[in-house]
Amino acid sequence: MKLPQLLFYLTLSLLFLPRAQADELVHFDSGVVKPSPFLERKAKENGTPLPTPETTPLIGYLSHPDGNGPFPAVVLMHGCGGLHAHVKEVWPQRLVSWGYAVLVVDSYATRNIESNCTTYLPYRVFDAYGGLDFLAKTGFIDPKRVALMGFSAGGIATLEATKVEGNAQLMDEKFRAAIGYYPVCAPHEGDATVPTLILNGDLDDWSPAERCRKRIANLSGKGPPIMLHVYPGARHDFDDEAMKKPKTILGHVEEYNQVAAEQSIASVKDFLQAYLAN
Repeated sequence: MKLPQLLFYLTLSLLFLPRAQADELVHFDSGVVKPSPFLERKAKENGTPLPTPETTPLIGYLSHPDGNGPFPAVVLMHGCGGLHAHVKEVWPQRLVSWGYAVLVVDSYATRNIESNCTTYLPYRVFDAYGGLDFLAKTGFIDPKRVALMGFSAGGIATLEATKVEGNAQLMDEKFRAAIGYYPVCAPHEGDATVPTLILNGDLDDWSPAERCRKRIANLSGKGPPIMLHVYPGARHDFDDEAMKKPKTILGHVEEYNQVAAEQSIASVKDFLQAYLAN
């Protein structure tokens, strides 16, 4: 084959290669609480400008199916140990195969944090809303069909971001649904602003399922549904295949459980279909 023909066919083949959608590095800022009507009124009365909210520059990884959208989407929040392949690669690939765009929020890189499993970081709620704001501006995401999904400490941030008495009411963009994998529940937190799915293992000694059961027991019955699935014999990180060999971290056991993983993945798929389909 002559060189011009070879170049022609190589160019043609490149045109029809599947477009790589995973792990596009994106930049955005953390979300901010908009001023209350009271503060806006007082600033107007006094003729003073409203204070400029401080934001934190963040990075994330964006994936989406082929096509122009608009796609439903999921914002993913990593655990306290940082961003690992389980959240950065495995779950995005799975969600994209189901038809969802995915934004993985890295809360640590720009803050020079490697791991933080001894304290709770409340600002991660604003990281989640910063991700939502970013997706709403892309043009190929349906901002009315975005779920928030977090793992462990990211699950705590997910529940905090969608509780009735939290910051959700002060944000311009709202999540449509929430999923928490093995979060530490606040037993008296009460209702959520959106339908919520919580997934725990009954042997989890880091995120005890009993705390989540107590929260469910304290619901008013007037808010969106909160569904709790507790998997027998499952420990922390039960859906992460990298934990096939159990690990003990800060005295807590983390271990993959195939049965719990498969059941939970099926539940997540059904949950997203139910609440992001339209």
